[in-house]
Amino acid sequence: MKLLSLLIKRNYNFEKIKLNNQPPFKKNLVQKTTYKDYTRQIAFDAICQLFEWKQFSLEAAIQQVLPSNVEQRDKAAAYRLIVCFLRKKGTLEALVESFLKRSPPQKILWIIGLGAAQILFLNTSLHAAINTSVELARHNGFVKFTGLVNAVLRRISDQGQIMLDKLDQNRLDIPVWLWKVWSKAGFDPCRLAEMLNKEPPLDIHFKKDFTVHQDGKKLIDNHWRFPCHVKVDQIEGYQKGCFWVQDIAASLPALLLNVQKNEKVADLCAAPGGKTAQLIETGAKVVAVEKKESRLKRLKGNLDRLNMQAELVLGDAGNLPYKDEFDAILLDAPCSATGIYRRHPDVLRLKRESDVQNLIVLQQKLIKATITYLKKGGRFIYSVCSLHPAEAEEQMSYIQTLSGVRPLFFTQEEIAFLPQALTREGWIRTLPFMWYDKGGMDGFFIARFVKEN
Repeated sequence: MKLLSLLIKRNYNFEKIKLNNQPPFKKNLVQKTTYKDYTRQIAFDAICQLFEWKQFSLEAAIQQVLPSNVEQRDKAAAYRLIVCFLRKKGTLEALVESFLKRSPPQKILWIIGLGAAQILFLNTSLHAAINTSVELARHNGFVKFTGLVNAVLRRISDQGQIMLDKLDQNRLDIPVWLWKVWSKAGFDPCRLAEMLNKEPPLDIHFKKDFTVHQDGKKLIDNHWRFPCHVKVDQIEGYQKGCFWVQDIAASLPALLLNVQKNEKVADLCAAPGGKTAQLIETGAKVVAVEKKESRLKRLKGNLDRLNMQAELVLGDAGNLPYKDEFDAILLDAPCSATGIYRRHPDVLRLKRESDVQNLIVLQQKLIKATITYLKKGGRFIYSVCSLHPAEAEEQMSYIQTLSGVRPLFFTQEEIAFLPQALTREGWIRTLPFMWYDKGGMDGFFIARFVKEN
């Protein structure tokens, strides 16, 4: 009965949870019903969702497996453990493999990897890391492998640090295909890999009329940076909707669109809403578009909290009933999201090189549609949070083959606070190690064009 009660509390419905007609995700029924290590169980379940089912982002995977009665501290601890595992996945796999004569089931490798992450990178006590890993294996139906889990983690506790020093962790923690892309692009993959070990700070965009009293550091007008440990809801102004969370690099596309009051502006891929909020602040008439109802609902919720309004449109941004209608358009296009790997390390492991080609086709469709929606003389921003040139720099060649548009290059004055981001061609390219001493930033590419009269 205790097991049944626990499963009910955890919101597992084995009949209803189905993903693309695959069998429902199931937990291994356990023998020990008093097991209540939510932190490790959530982390293990989320890893299974990500790599066994390959259907989710990290955020969605966690929500899928999160117990309904979990405490915030357990949720936060589980998130830290998962993120550490994903950031150091290549290193952990190489390390664990060196202590094995033959490979056990994949789930046992994940359990050992989670335990090793706690020992080597999260400063968990050896006793706690090893014992909880053994119990995690037992709880999930791998009783006969508990001895192996115990033995390998004890060897890692004794020799792991020495072994780490012999590994090229930077190379191991970045997928081979992506390392090659970054190297070819001249992005310095070693420095990019090092940013995985640097916890991203918390960037906040405050409304223009709000006076900031806390100890954050001002980056540019209205944009402040706080240490990563600061909780958003503890920052003054949260309850009154005086700010939103937004990485400094993510704020640049809307800023550089240079929207004026009363202009009619479209944000074509708007959720979660930070860029939309920036556009609304200018006094423009903003139309915000999202294809998925769930994302549009999230966008509306965020704007409601900020006491902001825009015309919200549910639809395909590449097929909207507009023509020669907007003064300015922000197209922050769907992409591989490899530029936000510090905050979302799952993208390094879930994205494949083959995914990029499909994204390129989609981006080009959206670019052509954007030009149609613009008034003559109107301008648009094309941006992606990608570190893959095929989605960014190389798309510029495509846009310049289209009739009726020309580049509107950025100037040094416009980006005076971040001059290293201005490329020789006149585009903007941010890299995560820029402003290293301040904590870095996300990787973005930004270009601006105007529709000719």
